[in-house]
Amino acid sequence: MNKDMLEKVKAGKGFIAALDQSGGSTPKALKLYGIDESEYSGEPAMFDLIHKMRSRLIKSPVFTSDRIVGAILFEMTMERDIDGIASAEYLWSKKKIPTFLKVDNGLAAEANDVQLMKPIPELASRISTAVKHGVFGTKMRSVINLANPAGIEAIVAQQFEIGKQIIAGGLMPIIEPEVNINSAQKAQAEEILKVALLKHLNALSDDQNVMLKLSIPTQANLYLELTQHPRVIKVVALSGGYSRDEANKLLAQNTGVIASFSRALTEGLSAKQSESDFDATLNSTIQSIYEASIK
Repeated sequence: MNKDMLEKVKAGKGFIAALDQSGGSTPKALKLYGIDESEYSGEPAMFDLIHKMRSRLIKSPVFTSDRIVGAILFEMTMERDIDGIASAEYLWSKKKIPTFLKVDNGLAAEANDVQLMKPIPELASRISTAVKHGVFGTKMRSVINLANPAGIEAIVAQQFEIGKQIIAGGLMPIIEPEVNINSAQKAQAEEILKVALLKHLNALSDDQNVMLKLSIPTQANLYLELTQHPRVIKVVALSGGYSRDEANKLLAQNTGVIASFSRALTEGLSAKQSESDFDATLNSTIQSIYEASIK
């Protein structure tokens, strides 16, 4: 594992930019960016456009390691170039921003009020390819809909089982058991989740470290104990459907937790903006998320 990247993620001030919209969420991301589905035809054109959007964001002079300590990439982004340099290598060599690769294959059907990850038969090859690209870590997402202890334990157990394989492959796993922010039992689910996470964290060996990506908790500082756990490098928060302003406000109430926003990061950006307007909007966004992350 790259020690400079580890130090940047662990000690750097700022947040992690989530740039990992996959095939299913790409049309929505493009629409929010001002590109309607009627403006392109077929997946190749769609992925060309989303890569162009991500490249524009990454290349912006305001997208820097002073405020951004990591970036999560979709596999196709990692395998594409920015100005002739592979994306992950570009982010580290030009921006000094470590990268994480989204490795899951999406969500399985709901059972026990949760959605586990689908099987990942390609995991070993994805880890190997990520290492070759100089990627620092990975990210994988599950979803908790209700406060079902059996379902939540299954989610956490699956995340840690795969996380250990990722550690063995030389990468830092981001464990992401998202609690649905619209759940009628959100607070109760978060309490159960915290207990399950602590149980699995305590079972890790001294050379097994992880990061956690969690929904912003209903009870401020609920996850403070997790931020201080010796096996946890960093706790980051997803925006989960909150507007950027609301996500920033809630995040700022949680000591030691930094942002890892996706939609909230690109909110207000448009393909139709001039470069100066795009950079000004992005700069304001980055500053607001940065400030919420360091409080």
